Amino acid sequence: MVQKSTGTPDKTKAQEFHDRLKVQLWEQTKLGAKRGYSWNEAVVRWLSETQHKASRGDDLAHLRWLDQHLNGVALDAINRDALDQLMRAKLASGVGNSTVNRMLALIRSILRKAALEWEWLDKVPKIRLLPEPSRRIRWITREEVDRLLLELPDHLKAMVRFSLETGLRQANVTGLLWSQIDLTRRCAWIHPDQAKARRAIAVPLSKAAVVIIREQLGKHQSHVFTYQGHPVREVNTKAWRNALDRAGIEDFRWHDLRHTWASWHVQAGTPLHVLQELGGWESVEMVRRYAHLSSEHLAGYVDRLSALHVVEDDADSYDLATANKKGLGEKHLSL
Repeated sequence: MVQKSTGTPDKTKAQEFHDRLKVQLWEQTKLGAKRGYSWNEAVVRWLSETQHKASRGDDLAHLRWLDQHLNGVALDAINRDALDQLMRAKLASGVGNSTVNRMLALIRSILRKAALEWEWLDKVPKIRLLPEPSRRIRWITREEVDRLLLELPDHLKAMVRFSLETGLRQANVTGLLWSQIDLTRRCAWIHPDQAKARRAIAVPLSKAAVVIIREQLGKHQSHVFTYQGHPVREVNTKAWRNALDRAGIEDFRWHDLRHTWASWHVQAGTPLHVLQELGGWESVEMVRRYAHLSSEHLAGYVDRLSALHVVEDDADSYDLATANKKGLGEKHLSL
């Protein structure tokens, strides 16, 4: 015996639902047909199996939006046409291509699990992502940082300085505990469940970072960074935004402090593989976006294939006019 809501007060539609369900049950029992699953059932199982995901909050936000479109829909009814409709509806809500792509990638992940692991689907529809423009890396100069620090309240100033010394993400700074700090060894550590890549990160502390940490001693029993005796929960505050305005810095988010830290490292000659380890990135490809900010590692190679060999004249005071009279020009060039 199966009890299930029809989802409609209309008796005719309820009877149709009943008859269709009876046919499905007969096919499953007599013919071994695969029972149909709904989007809701897939979401519940997927959430139970992906509790470790660092992006769970974003996933839940997408799923709440999708619920108004896919609630009660059969998994095998989510085809290309349905996906195109979802894409257009999401774009109409005013979001950009990247947000739509994150939503589509989430749907694809759920459908793939349903097909490849749970055997709820025979095939997964091809999901076409929208083009995304390459975004520039937003970072600021040391002079701009100096201006910003002058405008920030003390608690945000300390956190900004520490972020620029370590490159840690916002949540790792606001949630930093004294139990994660060893001032004697000049290091801190981020536990796997606190890291985006779910891998522990060792954080060597510069002398400046140690000074910043020491300035926080005695302010709170468990948390390093606090405001008026309480742990800091939010940094994107009115004080932060007003400080940016007064410093004349536009289009800058807190996460861009991490971009700034990485950009400064590359410009100072830090190798990409070292930067990857310092920043806790999962792959070196994620660090290559900063590579264009430095060409020092290429400087020794640029003259190797040059066809022209410049021969300087021995006489420092060699007169250009004299050289021109001899038809030599400024330098002797030999191939």
